[in-house]
Amino acid sequence: MKHFTKGFLFGVVATASAVAGAVFSFKKKVVQPIEDQESRFEENRKKANRKSHSAHHGY
Repeated sequence: MKHFTKGFLFGVVATASAVAGAVFSFKKKVVQPIEDQESRFEENRKKANRKSHSAHHGY
């Protein structure tokens, strides 16, 4: 029974670490590039808005 408990706990830890690694990898490969792209679009929109207001001097 002692070996079963050790093996079971090791399996649980190994599975949890594999899931955590998969989630981290997914975030790094999929989510982060989308967030970076959205932030660049937002930054460019703000710059264009400022430039538009500056060119017209508020008129």
